[in-house]
Amino acid sequence: MSIRLLPARPPAAIVMPIVRVLALVGVTPAMLTVGGVIGNVIAGFLVAWDQLFAAGVVSLIFSGLDMLDGALARHTGRATREGALLDSTLDRVSEAAVLIGIGVYGFHHDSKEFVILAFIAIVGSLMVSYVRARAEGLGITLTDGMFTRAERVVLVSIMLILGQLPWVIRGGLWILAVLTTLTALQRFFIASRRLRQEPPV
Repeated sequence: MSIRLLPARPPAAIVMPIVRVLALVGVTPAMLTVGGVIGNVIAGFLVAWDQLFAAGVVSLIFSGLDMLDGALARHTGRATREGALLDSTLDRVSEAAVLIGIGVYGFHHDSKEFVILAFIAIVGSLMVSYVRARAEGLGITLTDGMFTRAERVVLVSIMLILGQLPWVIRGGLWILAVLTTLTALQRFFIASRRLRQEPPV
């Protein structure tokens, strides 16, 4: 049974009015995708410069916009495989940029714990996506996962916005490192089970 902390897609009642406005003013899905990664790179630099609140707000806004690109592509009839590839690739860059910024923040504050946890979170988040991509390459549809990108974005953004509280960054990083690793393992075992259930090739 799949466990998700947040829905796979935001409610259409919230998304579609925004998407219609974006389409009306001529925004394209690629603009949202590229804008999302630029915004998160900026957020990563802000974290490294100790501007935690600003980084959290920027990351939340631009990650939220980036999550609309698929809906905008479908709404405007611009959904392509190339666009999906670009989106998936730049999503990984967006996550890594913010987490690298957190690692640099930990380095500046002489916290090996923060650096190590940020590194584990980067590897874990990449593995969550890799297991899905590899499974789909083997013909297995895999969207299960208790801590997918939406959950990670929300946690990191809130963690940074409330980062002036000394325990928030540490606690958030531990949650992120543990749950991304567990989600990668969860997806691996789900995909392995489904592969075993298929007839041999």
